[in-house]
Amino acid sequence: MKFLRNIFDNAHAKLNKSEKTKKFFPLVDAFDTLMFTPNHTTKSGAHFRDAIDLKRTMMLVIMAMIPALLFGIFNAGHWHYVALGEVASDDYSGMIGDKILYGLLKVVPLLIVSYGVGLGIEFIFAIRNGHAVQEGFLVSGMLIPLIMPVDVPLWMVAVGTAFAVLIGKEVFGGTGMNILNVALTARAFMFFSFPTSLSGDKTWVGGIAKMKTDGTLVDSISGATDLGKLAAAKGNFLDAATKTGQEATDLIASSDSLMSSVGSFKDAFFGFEIGSIGETSALMILIGAALLLKTGIASWKVMVSFFLGGLTIAAILNKVGGNPYFDFDPIHQLMLGGFMFGMVFMATDPVTAAQTSTGKFIYGFLAGSLGILIRMANPAYPEGVMLGILIANVCAPTIDHMVIRANVQKRLKRLKTA
Repeated sequence: MKFLRNIFDNAHAKLNKSEKTKKFFPLVDAFDTLMFTPNHTTKSGAHFRDAIDLKRTMMLVIMAMIPALLFGIFNAGHWHYVALGEVASDDYSGMIGDKILYGLLKVVPLLIVSYGVGLGIEFIFAIRNGHAVQEGFLVSGMLIPLIMPVDVPLWMVAVGTAFAVLIGKEVFGGTGMNILNVALTARAFMFFSFPTSLSGDKTWVGGIAKMKTDGTLVDSISGATDLGKLAAAKGNFLDAATKTGQEATDLIASSDSLMSSVGSFKDAFFGFEIGSIGETSALMILIGAALLLKTGIASWKVMVSFFLGGLTIAAILNKVGGNPYFDFDPIHQLMLGGFMFGMVFMATDPVTAAQTSTGKFIYGFLAGSLGILIRMANPAYPEGVMLGILIANVCAPTIDHMVIRANVQKRLKRLKTA
């Protein structure tokens, strides 16, 4: 470590020799403070003495995402070879090495593009404005690939990342000033700009759109997510009510077939299903949640209220019934798509979430309930968790304002009766 320390010290000394090279100080400083805890302290005002800084905090969040990342790599390879017909969909022990290798070849480039584009923009702004590189993108750079389909084109990831960093963060002043979660901003931009690449059937399984057998696409697997199947089943069921005769019968049969093809609760919990890279395994996500809660980085109030909000809406719509989607088991519903991932890694973002204690409960419940409501009520947005959290992000300052105002009013009433 002393060898590295000497390298950074020499680099700082050379940069400070002239005004022309001083502007590149943020580049060296970023890597220096990533490898070593900064030795500068606050000179005035209230401050805390602590052994951890923002970069160390961000690294802990990244560590919490590692289980979901590793499983996502394996899962990407698994469904690729299922699509090829080389392994059965429930054969998780076969061709493990091949599955991991394929997953690495698909996922690592997404990580490289995300970090390369995002940090590149961060460096440009740091040099231009003469400040240190901000640490926020360390987490966002990992989040963006994990919430993407495995077969999303790299150039789309680059465009989405650039939009999120420039429009979602830098225009507001950088890390700590953004009002929307950066990773979800990237996904929302890509979802509405390139809908077929973020929600189409073929994009969820690596290589399925490129596989050719006798000039035709491989059809051993549809590539549709369970949420896509539920939305399609609901649509066919409702369409059947407007038809008569054989057409109505066929639509109902298609709806039943789609519902029967939805994976089990066990598959959804462990992650043996098609979906975004890091969002399929609730188990891996909960392992990450345990680390975040143990270290005090994430708020349990947001997580619990988020889960209860989603469960409440899912249970209410389940009682209402009337179509296959609403009749689906509420707990199983929460294991699908990005709900658990959003609950642990997105809704708990300390910058865009509510800050007050009571506000965190309200914010989490709002995000979770809106996410499930949008998902189940509108088949056009099967992954409503993204929109639910973004809407809650916008509402977070108002929630805090109302909570603080209510507390002030209570204290004023107590003062009058004292």
